[in-house]
Amino acid sequence: MLRFLLARVVTMLFTALCLTFVVFALTNLAPNLEKVAKSEAGSRISDEEVESWLNRNGYGAPTLVRYGEWLGVLPGWVIEQTDGSIRGRCIPIGSDPEEAPTRCGVLQGYWGESTVFKEPVGKIIGRSLALTGKLMFWVMMVMVPGALIIGVLAGMREGSRTDRSLSAVSILTTATPEYVSGVLLITVFASSAVGLRWFNGSATSAMEDATFVNFTLPVVTIALYGMGYIARMTRASMTEVMTAQYIRTARLKGVKFSNIVMRHALRNALIAPFTVIMLQFPWLLNGVVIVETLFNYKGFGWTLVQAAGNNDIELLLGVSVVSVFVVLITQLISDIGYVYLNPRIRIS
Repeated sequence: MLRFLLARVVTMLFTALCLTFVVFALTNLAPNLEKVAKSEAGSRISDEEVESWLNRNGYGAPTLVRYGEWLGVLPGWVIEQTDGSIRGRCIPIGSDPEEAPTRCGVLQGYWGESTVFKEPVGKIIGRSLALTGKLMFWVMMVMVPGALIIGVLAGMREGSRTDRSLSAVSILTTATPEYVSGVLLITVFASSAVGLRWFNGSATSAMEDATFVNFTLPVVTIALYGMGYIARMTRASMTEVMTAQYIRTARLKGVKFSNIVMRHALRNALIAPFTVIMLQFPWLLNGVVIVETLFNYKGFGWTLVQAAGNNDIELLLGVSVVSVFVVLITQLISDIGYVYLNPRIRIS
C-alpha cells in the first residue's frame, strides 16, 4: 500500500508540474501580456512602450525562465531603474533590496500580486476558497445523502413504480442546468411574498452571516444538478449488485430482504458512486461559476471569472494551480477509497 501511495504521489506531482507549465505558457502568450501592459500603462501606448513596460516589470525573460521564477526554483528578476533604484519580484516596494530573499515563488508561498484587486493572490484565493468551501459543505450535506437514498431505493427493486418515479426525478434534475433551476428557485421563492420572509438576505449577506437560510437557494440549486447524476449511478450499481449470485443465494436461504440490502448489497453498491462523489469536488470548485455569479456570491468561481475577464495573469495562475491540485488530490483519495471498498483488489 505504501508503494502504491508513493507512486501515485510522484505521478500526481509530475502531472501537476506539467499542467501548471501549460497554464503558465497559455496565460503568458504575447497578446495577453500586451493587454496587461496596456491596462497598467494606458490603452494607447505604442508597441515600443509596451515592450519597454514588459521589460521593466519582469515579463521580458523567456517563458521557461519566468516559469522557474514563478515556481520559486530560480532567482526572481531584478531590474535597476533609471533613477538608480532597484525593483524586483522578491523586493517589496519601500524595502531594502539587500534584505530581500533571492527566490520567491509558489514553493515559498508567494503567488504574486493581483493587477485588478491590488492584493496578494494568496490572500484573495484563501478568502474565496473559504467562502466556496462553506457553500460546498452544505451542498455535499444535502446532495450526497439524498442521492444515495434515492439511488438505493430505486435500485432495490428494478422496474417497480418506485424505481420508475425516482429515476424520472433523477433524470429531470440532471437535465436541468443550474442557471435554469436557479432562476426558477429565485422566481418561486425569493420573489414571492412568502419567499421574501423565508429567504431574507442575498448570498452576499450570507458571506458574512453563515446562516443556513441565506444559503438555501444556492445550495439547492447546485445540489439538485449533482444529485440526479449520483442517484443514477447508485441506482445502476445497486441494480447490478441485487442480481448477483450471492444475493440470490441469500434470498433463497430466507434472509430478510432488509438484511440483504444493508449487510451484503450496500457496500458493493457504493463502490461506483464513491468515485463519482469524489469527482464532484473539482466540479463544485469550478462548476459553481454560474451559481456564484447568479447569486452574487464572491467565492472561488466568481474569482475565476474576474481573473479571466480582466486578464489578471497572476490571479488566474493561482486559481488554476489550486484547481489542478484539487482534481489530483480527489483522484488520489478516490483511488485509495476504491481499494478499501472493493475487497477483490489487493495491492502487494
